[in-house]
Amino acid sequence: MAVMVGKGAMTNSIEELAGADLLLVVGSNTTEAHPVISIRMKRAVRNGAKLIVIDPRKTELTKWATRHLQINIGTDIPLFNAFANVMIKEELYDREYVESRTEGFAELARHVETYTPEYAADICGIPAEEIITAAREYAAASGKAAICYTLGITEHSCGSHNVQSVANLGMLGGNFGKPNAGVNPLRGQNNVQGASDSGALPTDLPGYQKIERPGFREKFEKAWNAELPKRRGITKITAMDQMLRGGVRGVFIMGENTVISDPNTNHAQTALEAADFIVVQDIFLTDTAKLADIVLPAATFAESDGTFTNSERRVQRVRPAIDPIGESRTDVDIMLDLMKRFGIRQNLASASDVWDEMRMLSPLFEGITYKRLDAEGGIQWPCPTDDHPGTVYLHKDQMDSGMPGYFAPVDHIPPAEPTDAEYPLTLTTGRRRSTYHTGTQTGRASGFDLLVPSEFAEINPYDADQLELKDGQKVMVSSRRGSVEVPIKITDRSPHGTVFMSFAFPELTQTNRLTSDAYDFITETPEFKACAIRIDKITSASNAAD
Repeated sequence: MAVMVGKGAMTNSIEELAGADLLLVVGSNTTEAHPVISIRMKRAVRNGAKLIVIDPRKTELTKWATRHLQINIGTDIPLFNAFANVMIKEELYDREYVESRTEGFAELARHVETYTPEYAADICGIPAEEIITAAREYAAASGKAAICYTLGITEHSCGSHNVQSVANLGMLGGNFGKPNAGVNPLRGQNNVQGASDSGALPTDLPGYQKIERPGFREKFEKAWNAELPKRRGITKITAMDQMLRGGVRGVFIMGENTVISDPNTNHAQTALEAADFIVVQDIFLTDTAKLADIVLPAATFAESDGTFTNSERRVQRVRPAIDPIGESRTDVDIMLDLMKRFGIRQNLASASDVWDEMRMLSPLFEGITYKRLDAEGGIQWPCPTDDHPGTVYLHKDQMDSGMPGYFAPVDHIPPAEPTDAEYPLTLTTGRRRSTYHTGTQTGRASGFDLLVPSEFAEINPYDADQLELKDGQKVMVSSRRGSVEVPIKITDRSPHGTVFMSFAFPELTQTNRLTSDAYDFITETPEFKACAIRIDKITSASNAAD
């Protein structure tokens, strides 16, 4: 069960959120990053559900919240361990569920004994009474409490352990394998779920079949008539380091603006410049594409045929509204032609052929055909047979399949780069509703300029007063890796000691010149959510030079 949560699939469905008795939303600015899903959350509140928001910032969703736990950045694990402490000590956990469907409870109970609410309060910055009350509210909604999280949980150097602590809480509450409940990672980009499903991971073949597990590699070798590696591949973080050492000499980048989206921009650009050969396949000439030896112009979603899979594991058909513009071609056409150029024999000619091959090799998708998608509009995996309706929520029959849930005790790990006298503030990054990701698309739509014309750094009034700064004043934000100039916005949305910025305006403000190159020790996900910075006034001479 922990495997399903860890790889980022929602255990339950989006519509189910509206029927939950309690929503625990952690590390997710849902109204701005997932506005459609936030509508279901608001509907749940209107229906009488309690909403607990756990976030260092006062996001729009906190206006709807029953309770906002404004924790210190990077202290999720002690908070959730304290929740577990309260639930176990007061016997509020779902005893029947824990005894019949999980393993490792005794170890977890011993582990969280030290994480009393009072102990966690000192780390998290939340009063012990608030922690106790929130834990009781979550426990009271046992079986109909849904946890939702996003990058505020995963983009830490301990992101994997953060997810494990969330899963522990979900099992204690008996919230797996039931409707209107579960642990639900909200995926951040269109079809990122589908990319993972199809094997765009260093550890997995399509359908999350581990390349190192006996039988899986051999099955794909037979189908593809090719020898596959016997060991898992490397992550992008490792690949970037290997470029600098000469271990990786060629790079193929599809649909990602690596120079802007990667942490520590200077490191990312230096690594790519060290490679011998770079191919970029994208819809625009991005900053990354400008470094490429060859750029393959790709078609947009509106020009493509195929499938998308969304956060709730729903596979849906995508059809072209227009023909590819200019010399652009669909990703499928480009990849199939490259296979021919490489001399790879295959019988694939279209997106539907690719899907049919994937579903025949992957039990999760085997029952999902184009014919069914055209008739039914969308089907959620797992869907193992042609007459299977699809799976609305996961783990209903987990014990029947011999897969109990395993508690994984984890300890608090602080952010990799603490503040100090030289860099006394913490920078955390994220998205804004009207400016998406690196601005590759939204940056070309002039209408968005009316909403957010440029990047700005949110700073708390107390910190602004200490630094003698005025609203709108341009400052220099610096970390141990670089500096950027940016105007400030004084607001209590960001707590004292914390500065918030997005990374959607690379032409003027490359926020990731600041971010840390620390990463999660299991998944190697970068720690975008915490790095030490300082803010300096820009002198009059500097302003004149501007």
